[in-house]
This record gives sequence, structure tokens and C-alpha cells, in this order.
Amino acid sequence: MESENLIKQELEELQKQLGKKQKFEDAVSSLKSLLQQSYPSASTSLRKSFYTVICRVATVLKTRYTAPGFWSAGLGLFEQAILFVSEPSEKEHLKACISQAKEHLHLGDNPSQTSVNRENRGYLFEGHLTVDQEPPQPDWMVQANLLAAAARLFEAESSQGLATNETTEDDAASVLEMLRNRLEEVVPLMETGGPVAPRVPPASKEVVAKLPVITLTEEVLANMGKDAECAICRENLVLNDNMQELPCKHTFHPPCLKPWLDEHNSCPICRYELQTDDHAYESWKEREKEAEEERKGAANALRGGEFMYV
Repeated sequence: MESENLIKQELEELQKQLGKKQKFEDAVSSLKSLLQQSYPSASTSLRKSFYTVICRVATVLKTRYTAPGFWSAGLGLFEQAILFVSEPSEKEHLKACISQAKEHLHLGDNPSQTSVNRENRGYLFEGHLTVDQEPPQPDWMVQANLLAAAARLFEAESSQGLATNETTEDDAASVLEMLRNRLEEVVPLMETGGPVAPRVPPASKEVVAKLPVITLTEEVLANMGKDAECAICRENLVLNDNMQELPCKHTFHPPCLKPWLDEHNSCPICRYELQTDDHAYESWKEREKEAEEERKGAANALRGGEFMYV
């Protein structure tokens, strides 16, 4: 137990050294040696400590260091660590770290890219084969196609029933159930009867590029609390971490924030939404804002009228 405490202390010291550029590669090398010597016989608690420091290496690489030497050292550590860990979630995370390091070092070995290229064969548009992959159909078109298919289905069921006189209420119920299930897969249920909100496009690249980047000082970290973390990658924040700040004042690691905004375009904490480059979506937002103000005005007028007649 005492020896494990010493190893944990050594891991804590190595984690501190990761934040110093001139000591990073030596710290990773020492971590690899310690991993090979101590991990196989380590307790569950010590193994978690090893994994925490390895994750810190990945975070430091993503947020601070771009030189190939640093990423090469990290890649060697990740490839060694994945041979030792047994937790499925840890293995998956290390696979992602290895893939990202190889991509950064331009080492290829990315079968997913090959599959994307293979699938991206274009589609026919006005008699010509396009270069780009066919875009997904908008929800309204999918819904219209489903309703048209439902109409044909009911017509076929009706014709079959007239011809054979075997269609029953159970048959009709099964058709309705099938249609309802298919609609729920594609189109959100419209409980209020209003229009379905379009999918939020990615944040504007220009807007994201202008978001300020701050470096965490001891004072800032103290204000954030000892357990402060990036809400996207869930890594604990440490001194000198670079953080990108949204207009809502919430901050995240820049490499974590960009893909999040590409997919969700909203603050993970307060759901603040950034401007997009999609003019149609921005126009829809303006119309919705005006409609919401009109609804509020009508509700206030109605309440005012009720008070007048009390």
C-alpha cells in the first residue's frame, strides 16, 4: 500500500510536468516506463490514477502543443496504454486518442476516411451526376412522402378488402400502428399543432473564430472552484489551460468546443445559440421571435381585459 502511495505521488508530479513544454516529452517517457513496470500489478485505484494522467496527456496535446515530437510521444503512450487497460470505455477513449494522434501526424491508417470516400459518389440531379453526396431530405418532404405512402397503402388495403372481403378492423389497426411508428421515427410529434422547428445549422465559422481564448490563471481557477471541468470532455481544468469563451461567459477547451458547435450550435450549459451562416434559418428565427412577441402581447391584453371585467 505504501509503495502504491509513492507511485501515486510520482504520477501527480508527472501530471504537473505535462504542463511545462520543456518537460513534457520526458514526463511522457517516464509515464510509459512507470506504466509498464507498475500497471499490471496495480490496484483498481492506482489504475484509475494512471488513466487520469494519460487522459491529461491527451488534453494537453489537444489544447496546447502542436509540434510533431509531442504528438509522437503521446501516440507511443496511448498505444502502450491500450495494451494494459481492460475497461471497454477506457479502450474506446484510447482508440480515439490514437486515431487523433495519427491524424495529426498524417500517418494515415484511417479506414473511416476510406469508407466516406467510397460512399461519397454523388447523385443524379437534372440528368447529371454531382460531385457531392446527396443531402438529407427536409422533414416536411419526408412527412409528405410518408403521408402519400400511407394514402396508397390505405387504397391498396381498401381495394384488397373489396376484392376478397377479408379486410378486418384488426388489419386496419395494424396499418395505422405501422404508419404511426414510422412517423415517430422521422418526424417529431407536434403536440401543440405548430410548425416543426428546423434543425439548427452549425455555428458560423467566422463567429467561432472570433470567440476569445483565455488562459487560466491561479486567480481564475480559484474563482471557478477546485472541481472545475470542461463541460464537454469532462476533464478537470488546471493552470494554464486555454479556454474559449462564449458570449454567455461559459468557457470550454477550444478543440472540444468547435465540433460541439458544428453538431449542436448551443452552449452545453445554458443552451445559448450562436449565429449561423444559414440565412433561411436566421430568417425563421426572426419570424419566430416576432411571433412569440405577438403571442405574449395577445396574452397580456387578454389578462388585462379579464381584470377590467372583474
